[in-house]
Amino acid sequence: MEETIQFRLNGKDVELQADPGLTLLWVLRGHFGLTGTKFGCGEGYCCACTVIINNLPVQSCITTVGEVKGKNVLTIEGLATGESLHPLQAAFIKHDALQCGYCTPGMIMNAYGLLARNPAPSREQIIQGMDYNLCRCGAHVRIIDAIEEAADAMKGGAQ
Repeated sequence: MEETIQFRLNGKDVELQADPGLTLLWVLRGHFGLTGTKFGCGEGYCCACTVIINNLPVQSCITTVGEVKGKNVLTIEGLATGESLHPLQAAFIKHDALQCGYCTPGMIMNAYGLLARNPAPSREQIIQGMDYNLCRCGAHVRIIDAIEEAADAMKGGAQ
């Protein structure tokens, strides 16, 4: 049964009529047209669908839209400020940490959550924090370098 669901999406209040059991991933992509969040495994293992909910990284493929009622949701589309890329986005580009780009939005959003919790992580903490994001292209070292640089650029946490 459909109901009215309200939440904050990328800094804006939104409302939709939907079955609260629908996955957030398909609502973001289908209803809001935010296709940066990718479908990977559909079971919460690959992290390609990672978004930030109330400052925590969450897999949107296993999160229902009903679970985000009244919460703040941030997607890859909401990171940039106008024409200015977020430091994580800029660092991923600079370090060529994109390869095919399919897993990149989930990587960046998980890194955002990591830096929100720990603004100055060690290289080992970055590796541990990103362990569940799967990437088949092999850009792992460049991804770690990008996150280290973004942490320095952000000086004090996710912006």
